Amino acid sequence: MTNKWIENFEKTKQLTKYVDIKDATKSDYEYLGFRCGLEVHQQLLTEKKLFCRCPAGMYHDFNDYDAEIIRHMRPTLSELGEYDGTALMEFKTKKEIIYRINKKTACTYEMDDTPPFPINKDALAKALKIAHLLRMNIVGELHITRKQYLDGSIPTGFQRTTILGIEGEIFLKNKKIKLIQFSCEEDSCREVSDFEHKRVYFTDRLGMPLIETVTYPEMLTPWEAEEACQNIRFIARSTGLVRTGIGAGRQDVNVSVTGGTRVEIKGVAHIKWIPKLTHNEGFRQKSLLLIKNELNIRFKDSSIWEMTHKELSLNELFTIKLNLCSTDDKQATNFLNIESSKENYFNMYSIPYINEEYKIIAINLPNLKGILSFFTQPYRTFADEISDRIKVIGCVEKPNMIHNEFVPFDTASNYKERLSFKISNDLGRHPLLKEMYSKIDWIELQRILSASENDAQIIFWAKNEDIPTVLDTISERIKLAFSCVPNETRKSRPDGTNIFERVLPGPDRMYPDTDSKPVSLTSEFIDLTKENLPETLSYKYEQLKKWNVPEDTFIFILRHDLTPLIEQIVNEFNFSYSSVSILFGQFIKNLFGKDIVGTSKSDNKQFIFKMTYDLCKYMKDEELDFYIIHKLLKKAVNSSNLNYDDLLAKIGFKRYSKDELFEKADNLMNEYDTLPKKSSNLGAKQRWVMGKIKNFALGNINLTTIAEYLKLKGK
Repeated sequence: MTNKWIENFEKTKQLTKYVDIKDATKSDYEYLGFRCGLEVHQQLLTEKKLFCRCPAGMYHDFNDYDAEIIRHMRPTLSELGEYDGTALMEFKTKKEIIYRINKKTACTYEMDDTPPFPINKDALAKALKIAHLLRMNIVGELHITRKQYLDGSIPTGFQRTTILGIEGEIFLKNKKIKLIQFSCEEDSCREVSDFEHKRVYFTDRLGMPLIETVTYPEMLTPWEAEEACQNIRFIARSTGLVRTGIGAGRQDVNVSVTGGTRVEIKGVAHIKWIPKLTHNEGFRQKSLLLIKNELNIRFKDSSIWEMTHKELSLNELFTIKLNLCSTDDKQATNFLNIESSKENYFNMYSIPYINEEYKIIAINLPNLKGILSFFTQPYRTFADEISDRIKVIGCVEKPNMIHNEFVPFDTASNYKERLSFKISNDLGRHPLLKEMYSKIDWIELQRILSASENDAQIIFWAKNEDIPTVLDTISERIKLAFSCVPNETRKSRPDGTNIFERVLPGPDRMYPDTDSKPVSLTSEFIDLTKENLPETLSYKYEQLKKWNVPEDTFIFILRHDLTPLIEQIVNEFNFSYSSVSILFGQFIKNLFGKDIVGTSKSDNKQFIFKMTYDLCKYMKDEELDFYIIHKLLKKAVNSSNLNYDDLLAKIGFKRYSKDELFEKADNLMNEYDTLPKKSSNLGAKQRWVMGKIKNFALGNINLTTIAEYLKLKGK
């Protein structure tokens, strides 16, 4: 049975025409009808929050708080007498929302007990500078609005936001991307935990000024989406007016394909994740469209489809051999001993044991054979779409279900590729599930459920009070499969896949903030924010090309806005643009990538950039050749002593004149001639000499000078 469902997974993957992103071409995305838009967020570097005067940028440990506030979200009718889908979904979860408050970073405003202060003028001025660089048309008057936030991440249930500009543009290598709008808004809480029916937030980040840049859905490949996001980020950072580091910048990525719908991948932490995330989402939607087509072939009238379910008794569990104990559990029997090991029943792998609170439910899905194992994403199936919703809406932690089309991917082909996805327990690939699946008598379960051979079966476990919600959630997700790709907000994963987070909010989620009056933007104020703007991103790209800098250095240099520092070093110390740019864009980038102590924090990165400037000045003053800086930097970042004379001694540097080095080169060439085994090739001789003399020459003379001398001697 296992092989059959692996085969079905691979077969449906082929039907989707899925290709790995490294093999994908533009035609693959044309086949999908791929479109992507971005919502790019960046925290502004201000002292105060946006609508109160609490400090911004001050963070606390999760256990450092003075009070907790508990809230429950409830849906209310809109002015049109309708409920928002997200509000209804969140209400189903019956979540208890807890806010941990530290009095140093929060006040009564954040808890909606005090009206907002006037908008932070410093934040407004800084945001407008960035808006100018994005070529936005600045509005004449700001209107503060409330944008509904129904997941509990903002205690008020809404976010105050205001549009500063509309209809801007950015330039990619080969096209222009239009921007819909540019806004300034308040940031949400930091999530501490989300387990079962309790979600905990910390309020230190809440209310910090945040800018949002929204593009049109004009990116037609994943790489265009990545490039556009990088450019928006580079432009913001070039001003020096935004925060950097973990959590300071986030992006929501919207993806659709022909016949699909807009799906938002929320809070992508790293821009480099965007290509794989959008690629996989495009093919996920294609898979769901194929499932829709298949279901509509099987069912002429989908409205009559209904699933059936049955609570399994202990005797029935024993009959189908549902073993909920690991064989590694020394106290557990091979199969459940109903009388003596009830306490072991569900106590392994975070599954609660069965008692008065918990029940096990079996579900029959008529004529859905082959659907649960249908490919949706790399090493994920349609069954995962159901399990994700059980976790989020039913609040039943994973593993939360098993089904008769379970695919144990560790037995599938492409083992090395599978490892690259780092399949984890929360994807439902828990070791216990594989063990359970292999031992369950699925034929006996089909008999108990009066199922036919074309049906599929699911078994899930939950508390009594959660069972109706879980049943409703499973039924709803399958019925949606008959008609559409659901509008969803999904959560990004580092492996490039995504999981369900919540129903996508409705389009009419914004309304005027009656506590805030309009703010007029005078021409004088707007003109003031145009002063001292940095060079445009297009100019900086051309600048790097003019310097003959390798393209693989561009992203690092622009991300950290290093072109002004490079210019300063070149102008003051007369080093070449190319050498200094490569130093930053390759060597220092690699230092950061090797987890050198302290380099993960943005302030320490700035310290190393300053150290690089100081080392360049030292080398100029001491008349040292530029290329010794690599050894000095490597030693400096791991040293508590930044006395550069001492660092020179530590790397074994000694002074040699040019004539002394030429003499060493002559001696080495003569030594080469005495070697018992040597090549008669002149180039081999010169390379041998260069390898020997390199450490003597480094810092004293440019190695190209030695190489030219050797060539001259060879003639």
